[in-house]
Amino acid sequence: MSHDPRVTPLGQFLRRHSLDELPQLWNVLRGEMSLVGPRPLPLPEVQAIAEGDDRRRLSVKPGITGLWQISGRSDLADFADWVRLDLAYIDQWSLGLDLKILLATIPVALLGKGGK
Repeated sequence: MSHDPRVTPLGQFLRRHSLDELPQLWNVLRGEMSLVGPRPLPLPEVQAIAEGDDRRRLSVKPGITGLWQISGRSDLADFADWVRLDLAYIDQWSLGLDLKILLATIPVALLGKGGK
């Protein structure tokens, strides 16, 4: 929902600039997530990709940021595009790609590009 009446102006600001993701750093420190990787999925969506190539995205740790974050975030409305970007990340993974994504995340978060 793009204009949820339950979300306060502060909440909108935190979400737009991805500041609501900061608590996820605890999960990174615990080893449950990485800084860069596919976005974690809710259980119903995990079950929806239970078969086929799309299942590969579940083979790596989820990340706080990734290609989805720097490629439009909420502007990408199609779940297939989200999965496509995650699979591209998995197929092309390198330390250099992770660094590129981390650096590209900074202006996206600061400017709130694609955030809702």
